[in-house]
Amino acid sequence: MSPSIPHKVGIMLASIQLFFTLSWTVYVIFLPQLAAQVGLGKGAVLAILMMDQLIFLVADTAMGVFADKSARVFGKLGRWVVLVTLVSCLAFLLLPLMATQGQGAQGLFLALTVIWSVTSSALRAPPLVLLGKYAAVPAIPWLASLSLVGLGIAGAASPYLTVALRGLDPRWPFALSSVALALATLGIVWAERTLKQSGAGGVTAASSEPGLTKPPVAPFLASMVLLGVGFQIHSSLNSAPQYLRFAKPADLEFLMPVFWIGFSLCMLAASRLTARFGGLLVMGVAGCAGALATFATTIAATLNLLVAAQFVAGGAWGLLMMSAFTSALVIGRTGREGLVTGSMFSLLALAAFARIAIVAAELNKDTRFAPLWPWLPAAAWVAAGAVLLGMAWWVRKSGTPGAGLASRA
Repeated sequence: MSPSIPHKVGIMLASIQLFFTLSWTVYVIFLPQLAAQVGLGKGAVLAILMMDQLIFLVADTAMGVFADKSARVFGKLGRWVVLVTLVSCLAFLLLPLMATQGQGAQGLFLALTVIWSVTSSALRAPPLVLLGKYAAVPAIPWLASLSLVGLGIAGAASPYLTVALRGLDPRWPFALSSVALALATLGIVWAERTLKQSGAGGVTAASSEPGLTKPPVAPFLASMVLLGVGFQIHSSLNSAPQYLRFAKPADLEFLMPVFWIGFSLCMLAASRLTARFGGLLVMGVAGCAGALATFATTIAATLNLLVAAQFVAGGAWGLLMMSAFTSALVIGRTGREGLVTGSMFSLLALAAFARIAIVAAELNKDTRFAPLWPWLPAAAWVAAGAVLLGMAWWVRKSGTPGAGLASRA
């Protein structure tokens, strides 16, 4: 790995993703309790979660566009991210404090939830936009994989947190999450300055590439919808029932993290593949491999085979996410990194909304649809893989200097 790559920036971004994802986990764990405290029923909890995803659907793209404009007009992005995140952390901190009975309590609670949802979008696309605008193209896969390690660690820790935080006063987890995230986000300003001074020449180098031909955005984003739907169905609807065929409910907190362990390990190990072969090709192959792995989880005859299949599925998702971010940054380079990356996050939120809607409508319990859920992730991922492999073939066949890593597919 080139010594010019600022590894510490990737580690700092990983800490932001870690604390941000953990704060979302804390929110989901305590939301039913807080909603009950303000007089909202169980049905309202799913409605609030669906509202959050709809907000993300709009806000993630908006924040991405704002990140593009901020970097282009003001030349600085980090300070805006810190400012918006501090507002987000304050709203998150106040959520359990304001969840009390009384006139106007429900309205205030929902208002704080909306503020937190909108402002938290500042920590999805904008930090990755920094990589797209200021990091050299060969450095992007490794930095993206480092930043996403935080997501993998948080995903693995979520089952343990669900058990460990049960019965606790929510004010403490919310306070600790808010403070930790705020402190981690302060490093964004340093990261932006470091990337600018690293000698990577991100924007300048990209702007000077002759004959720049980039893959089309629409098929890429369509594949992200398919990948997101497959992930949501597999991780949230299928995995626990699959484990329960061989294990007890108490064992889930030890088994569910297997997916995220595979996510983190394979993503880090395979960042060189993306740098060598390009994001689109790696995404296409990973999508097909993930489809086979999710198919294997449905037919696994023993717990050991199921664990192995879950590990491979998690590794495939890690490859998909890392290569997707790399491809989005390259496709949007330069000037539209935030738009493409934000749109990608928005479509992942749309997939999460669909999954919550399925649960809210109890379609996951409907016997008419029961045969569909085990096979849907594999079908969605192999379809996305086919689209991405087609894009990679098209870029290579074009025979023109492509968009950095994407063209190497």
